Amino acid sequence: MRQALIIIDMQEIFFNHPQNYLFNRNQLVQNINILIKQAHEKNIPVIFIQHTDPNEQDELFEGKDDWKLHQNLLFSSDDKIIRKSKWDAFYQTELLDYLKSKKIEQLIFAGVQTEFCLDTTIRAAYSLGFQNNLLFPNTQSTINGSVLQADDIINHHESIWNNRFLTVINGEVKL
Repeated sequence: MRQALIIIDMQEIFFNHPQNYLFNRNQLVQNINILIKQAHEKNIPVIFIQHTDPNEQDELFEGKDDWKLHQNLLFSSDDKIIRKSKWDAFYQTELLDYLKSKKIEQLIFAGVQTEFCLDTTIRAAYSLGFQNNLLFPNTQSTINGSVLQADDIINHHESIWNNRFLTVINGEVKL
């Protein structure tokens, strides 16, 4: 089964400002880098999704420091970057066409934020026919919300996604 690794919104905004610090952010970057390294070794396409706001005043406007992909990610020039402006990485982007052109059947998800862009994209992928997707432990995160703490948001979403929209792999981060 042809796979692709999709890394959503791992941008500097979540590392530059304490109010935006991701839960377990150092472990998150380390685990995503493990996935990236393994994907590169196995010739699995790596796709970075980068949220881009059309408003020049927004911190995620193209070119601003917070907009950039996190500097510690193992990005390769062979990796694909797809910019999005909505929570769904498929909405008005080239993602679906790109996956079809590569004959991808299974998506491996990682990134942020659990309850926003990650959740929306995971559900959209399932509805678009990608129904055997994977998520590895500690490869996605979010920030504390006004009602729930980040770890509760993560656990809740993983329990909803597992065996419905994807399979949450227990154990080691290994492709």
